[in-house]
Amino acid sequence: MTVADFRMAVLLSGAGSTMVNLHEKIAAGEVPGRIAVAVSSRKNALGLARASALDIPTHFLGRRAFSGDAGFDADAYGAALVDIVAPYDPHLVVMAGFMTRLSPVFLRRFTTVNVHPALLPMFGGEGFYGQYVHEAVLSAGVKITGATVHYADPEYDKGPILCQEAVPVLDDDTPETLAARVQDAERRIYPRAIRWIAEGRVRVMGHRTFISEP
Repeated sequence: MTVADFRMAVLLSGAGSTMVNLHEKIAAGEVPGRIAVAVSSRKNALGLARASALDIPTHFLGRRAFSGDAGFDADAYGAALVDIVAPYDPHLVVMAGFMTRLSPVFLRRFTTVNVHPALLPMFGGEGFYGQYVHEAVLSAGVKITGATVHYADPEYDKGPILCQEAVPVLDDDTPETLAARVQDAERRIYPRAIRWIAEGRVRVMGHRTFISEP
C-alpha cells in the first residue's frame, strides 16, 4: 500500500465538522489517502448530508434496534457496524463526534482513533464529552486545558495518546469560548496524527506511542 491508497472510515453523530476538516486537509495534500465511508449513529445528522455533498458514501446505524429491556447491546451494535464498515476495507477508523462507545468486537477488527477536548488523562472518561468537559475544566480552576488524539479502546478515553496541544484557560472564559479555542487545536492535531499513522511513523509500546521522523 502507498500512502495515497490509505483509506479511512469516519464515524459521526452530529454536524461532521471534524470530517469536513479532514477532507479539506486531504484535498490540500496535508493528509494522504481518502475518506472511504461515513457512518452516523443519528439518522438526521448534518454530517451525513455534508458527506454526501463530498461524494463520500454514507450509512446510518441507529441505537434503537439494539436497545431493549436489558439495555443497549453494544456487542450486537458493534458487529453490525463491522458489517457496514468492512466492505470499504479501511486502514483506519476516525471517530468524529461519534456518540456511541465502540465495543471490543469493533475495536478488535479496526484500528481506531479519537480526539478528546481536554488533556487526557484529566477530564476524560464516561460523561466527559462536549460542553461537559469545558464546564468541568472551568469548575476545577485549572489554567491549562487542550486537545488529545488517542487510539480508541473499550474504555472511554484510555487508549494510547498520539499527540496533544495545550490551550490556556483565560480569566473571562465561558464553556463556549473555551470550546472554540480547543476545537481550533483539535483541527490542527487530529489531521497531523492521522498523517503519522498513514505514513507508518507510529510505534506503540504498552501505553506509550513513539513517532519516527519522516
